[in-house]
Amino acid sequence: MQEKTLVYDGSFEGFLSCVFYVFEYKLQQVTIQNQLTNQNRLFSENESIITDLEKSDRVWQGLKRKASTITSTKIYYAFLSEKENIENILLSYIQYIFNHQQKVDTDYTHPSVLKTSQVAKNVSREKHRMEAFVRFKLTKDTIYFANIEPDFNVLPLISKHFKNRYADQKWVIYDIKRNYGMYYNLQTLEFINMEFPKNFDFTKTDNNFFSDKEFHFQKLWKDYFDSTNIKERKNIKLHVRHVPKRYWKYLSEKQPDL
Repeated sequence: MQEKTLVYDGSFEGFLSCVFYVFEYKLQQVTIQNQLTNQNRLFSENESIITDLEKSDRVWQGLKRKASTITSTKIYYAFLSEKENIENILLSYIQYIFNHQQKVDTDYTHPSVLKTSQVAKNVSREKHRMEAFVRFKLTKDTIYFANIEPDFNVLPLISKHFKNRYADQKWVIYDIKRNYGMYYNLQTLEFINMEFPKNFDFTKTDNNFFSDKEFHFQKLWKDYFDSTNIKERKNIKLHVRHVPKRYWKYLSEKQPDL
């Protein structure tokens, strides 16, 4: 039997639509691939799967009935990792859950169960770090802007936290690695795409775009950070463990004096 490759649009609903297709046609030799990273496989028949919200919801609701809320959360988190082959690990996990009468979603002897849990844990750690390390800058349009560059696609996971924390401010959090952002307009959250000047330096505060007040805010924050930092007790190894260096370039307290 020839292997079939199901190609989807990259969305979680698109992935679940592929899962529905696998069960509907009882496919045995199948691979799921994101169309953005699709690689033609030898001896494989490609088929594009159109995202169907009704079918994806049936899979998701069925999964919630067969497994715990923690499990469904882990599956979503693992999907957002964007790791190579993660779709097929999750497909194997979901098939394992649906193919058993008893609950098996915490059976860590199964490779897909263990791998999903491990990947989801890494995504969860990145989510919490982003919630701690995002730094907003006030623009000339009085919108607070923050750029992020996470290893995993955690923007959908952190938006609720910032909506609750900054409910009285308009803000944008933009993932420059994936070129999309989340905009809060005091009422709703929406996904956006933006165009920036060529070679725009996100590590700098450009006075063409940001308010004069922002430079004052940053100086106050840096002065506070420096005044509370006791040099004699500095433990770089411990500090880097809590604040990895890959985040430093976007933290105002780590920048040279203004």
